[in-house]
Amino acid sequence: MWRRTILAGLVLGIPALVQAQEPQYRVDTVNVTATRTARTVDDALASVTVIDRAEIERVQARSVEDLLRGLAGVSVSASGGAGKETSVFLRGSEEDHVLVLVDGIKVGSATTGTVSFQDLPVDAIERVEVVRGPCSSLYGSEAIGGVIQFFTRSGRGRLTPDLVAAGGAFGTYNGSAGVFGGGGRTTFAGVVSRFGTDGFNARRGSGGYPPSEPDKDGYRNTLVSTRVGWQPGAGTETDLHYLRTEGKNSYDGSFVNESESVQEVIGGRLRAAPTGWYSFTTILGSSQDRSSNSKDGVFRTRFDTRRYSVDLQNDIDLPGAGLLTAGFGWQEDRIRSTTSYEATKRGTAGLFGQYQTVVGRNRIRLSLRRDAIQGSAGHTTGCAAWGYNLGGVASITASYGTAFKTPTFNELYYPGFGNHSLRFESSKSFEVGVSRTGTLGRASLSAFENRVENLVAYDASTQMAMNVDRARIRGAESQLAFYRRPWEARGSFTLLDPQYRGSTAGAGDVLARRARRAGRLDVDYSHARFGIGATLVSEGRRYDDLANTVLMPAYATLALRVEYRPVAWCRAQVRVENLLDARYETAATYNQAGRNVYATLRVR
Repeated sequence: MWRRTILAGLVLGIPALVQAQEPQYRVDTVNVTATRTARTVDDALASVTVIDRAEIERVQARSVEDLLRGLAGVSVSASGGAGKETSVFLRGSEEDHVLVLVDGIKVGSATTGTVSFQDLPVDAIERVEVVRGPCSSLYGSEAIGGVIQFFTRSGRGRLTPDLVAAGGAFGTYNGSAGVFGGGGRTTFAGVVSRFGTDGFNARRGSGGYPPSEPDKDGYRNTLVSTRVGWQPGAGTETDLHYLRTEGKNSYDGSFVNESESVQEVIGGRLRAAPTGWYSFTTILGSSQDRSSNSKDGVFRTRFDTRRYSVDLQNDIDLPGAGLLTAGFGWQEDRIRSTTSYEATKRGTAGLFGQYQTVVGRNRIRLSLRRDAIQGSAGHTTGCAAWGYNLGGVASITASYGTAFKTPTFNELYYPGFGNHSLRFESSKSFEVGVSRTGTLGRASLSAFENRVENLVAYDASTQMAMNVDRARIRGAESQLAFYRRPWEARGSFTLLDPQYRGSTAGAGDVLARRARRAGRLDVDYSHARFGIGATLVSEGRRYDDLANTVLMPAYATLALRVEYRPVAWCRAQVRVENLLDARYETAATYNQAGRNVYATLRVR
């Protein structure tokens, strides 16, 4: 297994190790999620992927699933077409072991512990940062597999409109209008969009649970996103942002088969640097995850999560000695539901510190956090990361980190299932890696092991949620970014061994819905007014259940795209998805789209 991993990494990495005379690839790509401070991908000492707005438009992504599927360490499962429940797994961990932020504010449902990725439109996204590996020492609960942060679009420069009209298979349409700009000390961005599709039947076959209903399962989504920024003086900046999506979804189900959802994020940020060596950042925010569920038009249930948060961060530059970061985070979750929960409110407070320094060729990052959760004992997590410059642009890294996850309201208090005596799920993770960045691109290879304890699962003997499971997840990832005009390519390959190690039957089986092999390759060619590209995604077989009795075969999909710019301010795009008309599933019995075509017109 490991020999194949290393070979794959070297094959993908060879082009990026070649040096060109003219620098073309951006070696200074910055991310802020991995360390909570602005660091290049190489300096972050973490496994990071950054997707910017230019790439989102170049690959003609229609959903967050399009952006994430096949990335290194990322596995995506969807229960049908557009708008259907979508789960994201990072490095083989559980779907609720992924911390998701929008502009620094935590989002998701406090009842299920998951995020409605399907309701986050790409029209509002400026940038995505994916950090793989434990991050609880900086962010607290949930960051066992890693962190995904979405940044909404912002304005700069002269006032610019952005209009998009798109349509295609299954009666799908998408229209958005935006305006972006800035002058002097202010910036502004605003986007509104409407997406709709008639869809196709979510489930194949007949009978089973949930039952298949032979009809089209459509989806509608309306988006409003705004951001206003202001710089009152040198070294000081502030912004306010608002994101709201409203979705209406149809699917197959015995108890409910329709839902209306709301995802909302409101936030404000103030950053000030009163001196050259000290700065502070304050983020205030709230988020909402709400769903109202019906069966054939008859109301059944409602779940409403509201989350309020305050985040304070201080950065102290120690001349010649490194960067010290210290901060405080507070969060309160509140739920309202037609289901009667024993508790409906929970507060969390955390103190964290981080130290980053460079000693000769060595880079060091140390972080520690203590969280106190209402109704539970406190929890301490930490991380130590080291990097060594091999000379030139190559480096090796090693890290060790711990992480945890607080049980959800469903696991603690759902009637007939919840158990308020549950302990935290916790993990210990090791990682080693090697990377090289050159003028043509960047190549990296990393190997990791994550041991997760106290996993929460349903215990048939008690008919309650219990800490009965353990998992050992080993894997390796390789990444490639290559750029030499007029060519541009990104590639990733993942090998995963996600084993269940619980005390119940099935120890040694593969964790559900996680493929042991996966890869993605994006290749684009552009010349003058024309562009053409392709995306190949391949995933090995996976099981839909923990007992490993329901097998979903391996699959590969190929998408082709073309683009034409008749004038500088207009782009016409066409994308053919699943060109080879592969029949596959990422959740058992749930259909995925066959060959289909979409066309987009962008004017700005």
